[in-house]
Amino acid sequence: MRLSTFLLCLAFASTPLVQSRAQTASEPVVSGYARILPVSARNGMVVSQEAQASRIGVEILKRGGNAIDAAVATGLALAVTLPRAGNLGGGGFMLVYLAGEKKTVAIDYRETAPAATTPEMFLDAQGKFVPAKAQASGLGVGVPGTVAGFVLAHAKYGSGKLTFAELAAPAIKLAREGIEVEGDLAFSLGEIGTRLTRYPSSRAIFLRPDGKPFQAGDRLVQADLAASLEAIARDGAAGFYQGETAQKIVKAVRDANGVMTLDDLASYRAIERAPVRGLYRDREIVSMPPPSSGGVHVLQILNILEAFRLADLGQNSAASLHLMTEAMKLAYADREIWLGDPDFTKVPVAGLVSKDYAASLRSRISSERARPSDEIKPGDPLPYESDQTTHFSVVDSQGNGVANTYTLNFSYGLGLVAEGSGILLNNELDDFAATAGAPNAFGLLGGEANAPGPRKRPLSSMSPAMVFNGGELELVTGSPGGSRIITTVVQIISNVIDHGMNAAEASEAVRVHHQLHPDELRIERGLSIDTIRLLEAKGHVVRLQRAMGSAQTIHRTPTMLYGAADTRQTGTAAVGY
Repeated sequence: MRLSTFLLCLAFASTPLVQSRAQTASEPVVSGYARILPVSARNGMVVSQEAQASRIGVEILKRGGNAIDAAVATGLALAVTLPRAGNLGGGGFMLVYLAGEKKTVAIDYRETAPAATTPEMFLDAQGKFVPAKAQASGLGVGVPGTVAGFVLAHAKYGSGKLTFAELAAPAIKLAREGIEVEGDLAFSLGEIGTRLTRYPSSRAIFLRPDGKPFQAGDRLVQADLAASLEAIARDGAAGFYQGETAQKIVKAVRDANGVMTLDDLASYRAIERAPVRGLYRDREIVSMPPPSSGGVHVLQILNILEAFRLADLGQNSAASLHLMTEAMKLAYADREIWLGDPDFTKVPVAGLVSKDYAASLRSRISSERARPSDEIKPGDPLPYESDQTTHFSVVDSQGNGVANTYTLNFSYGLGLVAEGSGILLNNELDDFAATAGAPNAFGLLGGEANAPGPRKRPLSSMSPAMVFNGGELELVTGSPGGSRIITTVVQIISNVIDHGMNAAEASEAVRVHHQLHPDELRIERGLSIDTIRLLEAKGHVVRLQRAMGSAQTIHRTPTMLYGAADTRQTGTAAVGY
């Protein structure tokens, strides 16, 4: 059956899909005044950007798998059904909560730069940044981490009831038998331009024989990708990082003027790191540490906002949006200088997420005046030391949770399929700061801490996050959106905690974003003209922005799970049972 072009919400439970207000009024997160209702379920839930992948994750839960098993199966399926962002040829971050141990772990499977990478690799002879080197050539391809991350997560934290091959089987079946092109896939293929069409290996998969993109109703078969998945199912990480698949990846990268070697692939490792943690009002917030900047700056912005009475000011009022915007600017100023790969540079995480440091930054905010970006410089946290990504969230019946964000960087990454593998390659090394003052594709600036270098992991904004209430898992969330991921996650958390919204209301609320440079407050359509005028009167330069992010959120209560799949993209789905 073809998906509709609006949000597909499915719940496999004995209770109705959308409960009446009388049924849900007793649940604190779904009041009788709710304008938008989330999907509800009792046993488990998967919320992702593609319905078939969400269904596959729930089937794994029904078969006795835990949240980690379901997350791996969902992620592998998205590599087939959401090729512009789901991937084997990219990387990302996974936050895992183990309810039995009351333990949260962060798995860093971010791409790494090849060993031959140099700080000057993306510059011309005059030392100027050449965007095409990082964004449209093999030089921009990082060593993929997704397979290593998924294999590690399953081996160490899976239920033990299902093999990796069993988790990969649904994705293999979809790739080999084909999927119907519809919704977001049809739209993204039609919008991709030359990124896919310039490579024969990509054209052979994603274009019709007449050279036109697949249309809604066509069938996309990815036999080579199925074979690559089978190799991983059979041999684990070695099926990707060694042997034929590795050879195909290296050849494709080097033919595109890259420097990756077989040793770069064979040497790749996913890393477990300690999550960053902080308190916001009476909740504990847990998120990814560097080389993600997401967790640090989500906490930093929330710390700055904590002293303001946002609930009294009102959700998306001019007063609350002004304070949030000023906090965003301060965090992005620090991002430009302090954040990088912690294995290569000292990142003052404790200082950046310190409440005292937040207080010092807060003192710079005027409630009446927007500070121009040129006036805002990075702070000094040292004294306080002690669009194309995808996110999915999973919670199982035991209360285990997974927040996973992974990416190829651009839509369809570099656009290059490694011949014979079906694997789309990333252009993730554009996330390095090629030189001071040179913005990446998302307009973000950086400094020496995020300079290119051998085996380094480029800085990211991916921010998978969890919220705990009284020690119990309450919220699992995250979003794609490049530089806007951090601010999207902040607004989801604030909407739930400060404004009492349910998961669906929090996701659907109008979003704003400011990243310091350029000096503009980006807003989605939906703010009232009165609010915009009040913001402009404070000095904000307001710019209408296309939809920002695509958050996938699960709100957990003692008796129910409530899921919300963002309707900013077609085909998303919250599926529960």
